[in-house]
Amino acid sequence: MSDLSKDSVTHSRVLTRKIAVTGVFTAMAVVLMYLEFNLPFMPVFLKFDFSELPVLIGSFALGPVYGIAIELLKNLIHLPATGTSGVGELSNFITGSIYVFTAGFFYEKHRTRKGAIAAMLIATAALAIFAVPFNYFFTLPLYGSVAGFPMETILGMSSGVNSLITDKLSLVLWAFLPFNLFKGLVIGFITFWVYKPISKMINSMYKKTR
Repeated sequence: MSDLSKDSVTHSRVLTRKIAVTGVFTAMAVVLMYLEFNLPFMPVFLKFDFSELPVLIGSFALGPVYGIAIELLKNLIHLPATGTSGVGELSNFITGSIYVFTAGFFYEKHRTRKGAIAAMLIATAALAIFAVPFNYFFTLPLYGSVAGFPMETILGMSSGVNSLITDKLSLVLWAFLPFNLFKGLVIGFITFWVYKPISKMINSMYKKTR
């Protein structure tokens, strides 16, 4: 077999491994997406889960494009169980993609421990900053028009658990902003400690293809 043919076979095997790992991370993310719970002082519709954990690990291990692919598959699989007419899944996909792509793209250029920390902090900041106008101008209006949750209902549900929330802007600043900051930091912190052993396992799989 020529070197070119060997390279082609190796590339095909590595791609197959990446697709398999993508499937594993997607399955983990879907399971974790169902294990959601409420946070103190947060509106009931803002539920926290750890589904971004395998997505972020996938983005680090396979690359940012694979991170977005896992994010997309996770939300598509969860769509039949939606309670928000798909608005929650769409919002989760867009904000999650911002987070994992930013982290994965930066880490791809700086593959060190410090690079990983910087990647997760930058991604958390990007998520929090993006989420403010995104939720104000897109998600909240969409909840009203598609999911049937008018702004008055959303504010009523929110002000009951957080007295700082009195209008649409304060809802975004005192609920969505801290929620996304907390989510980004927690997922990043856990990823920092579990990524290394998982990446070694994935790399050993690739070595078997050579």
